[in-house]
Amino acid sequence: MDNSNQGKAFLKEDIAIFLRGLIIGKVLTLMVIGGLLWWLLKPESFRGNNSEATNLSIKSNSTASTFQSLADVPTDSFNYGGSTTWAPIRQVVDAQILSARPELQLQYLNPAQGSPGSSAGIRMLLDGQLDFAQSSRPLTDEEQAIAKARGVKLEQRQIGIDGVAVVVNPALNVPGLTVEQLQQIYLGKITNWNQVGGPNLAIAAFSQPPDNADTTIFSNNSNSKNSELGSNVKYVSSTTDALRQLSKTPGGIYYASARAVVPQCSVKPLPIGRTPSDFVSPYRESLVSSAQCPRQRNQVNTEAIKNGSYPITSKLFVIIKQNQGKQQKVGNAYANLLLTAQGQQAIEQAGFVGIR
Repeated sequence: MDNSNQGKAFLKEDIAIFLRGLIIGKVLTLMVIGGLLWWLLKPESFRGNNSEATNLSIKSNSTASTFQSLADVPTDSFNYGGSTTWAPIRQVVDAQILSARPELQLQYLNPAQGSPGSSAGIRMLLDGQLDFAQSSRPLTDEEQAIAKARGVKLEQRQIGIDGVAVVVNPALNVPGLTVEQLQQIYLGKITNWNQVGGPNLAIAAFSQPPDNADTTIFSNNSNSKNSELGSNVKYVSSTTDALRQLSKTPGGIYYASARAVVPQCSVKPLPIGRTPSDFVSPYRESLVSSAQCPRQRNQVNTEAIKNGSYPITSKLFVIIKQNQGKQQKVGNAYANLLLTAQGQQAIEQAGFVGIR
C-alpha cells in the first residue's frame, strides 16, 4: 500500500474513533442529565430515608401539625357536652387548646335533668342546647332516625380509642374472664363466681343504665346488644357510685373506661380475653395491690389497646351537626384540633390511645 492510501486508511480510522467517542460522550451526558432530572422530579418516597431533605420534610410536617397552625378555627363562645369518659381530655387537651387558641371559648354544659353522658350530650345537641357533643360510643340507629326526622344530619368523627376495663372487689380471686363470660354475667346467665373459676359467691353486677351508659361490652353486631340485662344487675348513677359500692360488695363487678377505673385503689382490674387461653390485662404488668396504692397505681395498658390484643375497646367521637352553620364549623374545628399531632399527643397524655 502506498503512502497516500495508508494515510487515507488512518484518517478513516481516526474519524471513526472520533465519532464513536462523540456518540458515547453524548449518551453519557444524556444519562447524567436524565438521572438528575429523575432524582429531582421523582416522588419523595423513592428518595433515601436518611437524607437530610427527607428529615427536614418530616420535621416540617410534624411541627406544622399544632393547635396554633390549624386554620379555620372560629372566634366565639360555644357550648359542648357529653361523655363522662372524656373528662380527662377536657382537663388536659381542652386546657391546651384554650391556651393556644384563646379566641375559641368552650363551655361544658351538664344536662338540666339526669346524668351527663354520651346519650345526654347527643340529645342536647339534637335539641339545640349544644354546638357539638363528645361521645365514647357510635351513634345509634335511633339517634340517627331522630336527627333525620328533624331534618338534621349528624357526623361522628373518631379522634381516639379507650379500653373498657372490668373491675371487681379486691378480695375476689378469679383469674380473668372471656368476653362471652362477661356478657353472660350481665345477661343474668352466669350468676356465681364458681362458674368462671372463682369462689362459691354470688355475682353482684353493677352497671350504669344502658340508655345513658358511656361504654358497652356488647359489639355493634352482637345478637345480645339489645337484650335486656339480667335481674342481678344493679344500676348506679356514676362510676364513682359504682366504685363505692363495689369496694363493699365481695362479689361485685363493674365495667367502665379503663382510664377511669384501672388506677383506682378500691378495686381490682381483671384480665380479659377472647378465649380462656389469651387473657390480657388492662393494666401494665405487674398488678399493683390495693395495699400498695396510692403510693403506686396501676397504669392503663395502652399498648395492648393500641395493638388490638386487648379485646374490649370503645371509640371516642366528636358528634357534629351538619347544618352548614356555626355548629358544623366549630365541630369540625374541634375534631381537627384533636387530630393534629399535638392533639393526638395530648390525648395519649390524658391516658387514651390516639388514632394517628
